[in-house]
Amino acid sequence: MVQVLSRWRPVFHCISNHSWLNDPCAPGYDPTTDTYHLAFQWNPNGAQWADMAWGKSTSTDVVSWKTSTKPCLDRDTPYDKLGVFTGCFRATGINGAADGTLTYLYTAVSKLPIHHSLPYNYGSETLAIATSKDGGNTWTKLESNPILPGPPSEINVTGWRDPYVCTWPSLSKALNGSEEALYGIISGGVVGKGPTSFVYSVDRSDLTQWRFLGPAIDVGLNFSPSRWTGDQGVNWEVTNFMTLANESRSRTQDFLIFGAEDCRARYAQEGSLRPNRGQLWLAADVRPQDGSAPSAPFLEYRYGGVFDHGLCYAANGFYDPKTEQQIVFGWVTEDDLPVDLQIEQNWSGCLSLPRVVSLMTIDNVVRARASELESITSINAESGSNGTKTVSTMRISPDKRLEALRGAAKKEELSQVSLGPVKEGQLQLPLLTSRWELEAEFAVSNHCQNVGIVIHHSKDLDMQTRLYWSPSSEDFIIERPNLTISKRTIQFQKESAPHTLFTVRSAGGEMEEKLRVHAFYDGSVLEVYVNERTVITTRVYTLEERCFGLGFFAEEADGAQGVPATLTKATVWDGLVAE
Repeated sequence: MVQVLSRWRPVFHCISNHSWLNDPCAPGYDPTTDTYHLAFQWNPNGAQWADMAWGKSTSTDVVSWKTSTKPCLDRDTPYDKLGVFTGCFRATGINGAADGTLTYLYTAVSKLPIHHSLPYNYGSETLAIATSKDGGNTWTKLESNPILPGPPSEINVTGWRDPYVCTWPSLSKALNGSEEALYGIISGGVVGKGPTSFVYSVDRSDLTQWRFLGPAIDVGLNFSPSRWTGDQGVNWEVTNFMTLANESRSRTQDFLIFGAEDCRARYAQEGSLRPNRGQLWLAADVRPQDGSAPSAPFLEYRYGGVFDHGLCYAANGFYDPKTEQQIVFGWVTEDDLPVDLQIEQNWSGCLSLPRVVSLMTIDNVVRARASELESITSINAESGSNGTKTVSTMRISPDKRLEALRGAAKKEELSQVSLGPVKEGQLQLPLLTSRWELEAEFAVSNHCQNVGIVIHHSKDLDMQTRLYWSPSSEDFIIERPNLTISKRTIQFQKESAPHTLFTVRSAGGEMEEKLRVHAFYDGSVLEVYVNERTVITTRVYTLEERCFGLGFFAEEADGAQGVPATLTKATVWDGLVAE
């Protein structure tokens, strides 16, 4: 059994050596040693959530990771005796000096249980700091910890954890401050009012000095304008703030990325083992400030969407000065696998591949495939010339440095293939491993009903994962095979995400964009990026040691005639390896 379960363990995703792993913690870059740091919540004592410490990995390229066998932060003081929860990284000492000293800021937990549905126990979560003077090999907690004893006493919070510290030029401008000023944000919510994050000014010359400024935003309880935006829940976790630019840097937009708890618009189907939470983002504008303590939140909501529609949560990131990009990692959960199998395999969870987030702008948009542009609440559609729109949304892409995984992988290509229904025995790109990357592009006709990809998991091609887009309903769907093991069958829910294609007007006429699918498969982890704005991460558990191939298909609507879709190009790299 253990040999079978080991087939599900990823090899090029960052993962602990054993046991339970959850939130990515303190991602960042140390310019002194040219090293990327990435910690994670870790229970070194078993494959279930308990005894939260931090594990640690380092990398020179955010692709290949070296993971320590021991915790870098453990539960060894009265203020964090019950858990070292999520936090962030600064490549400076607590005095802000770039002298090679590194700093962790984290949530220290001394009382459990903690849950948004329970009365908040003040002092259960405090803010603490640890520093390293040897490049992150060893860490020392401050004698003055905790530096904050809890949330503002005047606010009845649902949670208060997961510090994130960065510059925020647009907020600094509104407050007439320096662009280099630091701000901290701690996630949570207000009882009976809704989720939010709490904004602090942080003294750049003394990171122990935090001053509460006010709530970040007020969206209300379970704010859910449409399926395109998702449900923003009642409590937030691991909120990141950032200002993102488009490719030409002609436009910028402020964003929050956050985990939402207690979502009424369910992300889990009935009977699922998944908790009712979502990984979301929103775009907002900083409100003008008069310099005094704000009576209203700092941010005004504009539009929002889902950061990942599957098994990815607690996304946490940093600004990478080497690439000048915002990099984000998430926790790829094991929620669909029964606990006894997680315990038997002696590990649970890994971190996602690094993702680059930016502002996507598409000019001269005429329409979406089926929905009115105004009804798609994950975009901003600004009027342009000649009746067209400029569409803005969050772009989410795999980091281009992941191309290093291709190394000695076997490369196969297809182009200009007219597609029809899946045929028995159809295998268009053979595979020899369960570690591969695919880039595929489709031109989709107006009479196409479904178009997509089949992953074959058995030699007889009967066991399949299907990834497909349904143009009429504007849904991208992943259907996974069920798992029969130890005389029981485990059924896995269908993954689904709203997705559309935009038609753009140019001098040559009107043309709809291609459907572009970029997928990574690693043992059991499947990460799928669609047009760099829709992402689904899921797990595929099979008993086979490898995948057997890929097929491509398209089905036409009833009564239609002609080619429903063309595979304009597809490339697969089979046998990805992290050096």
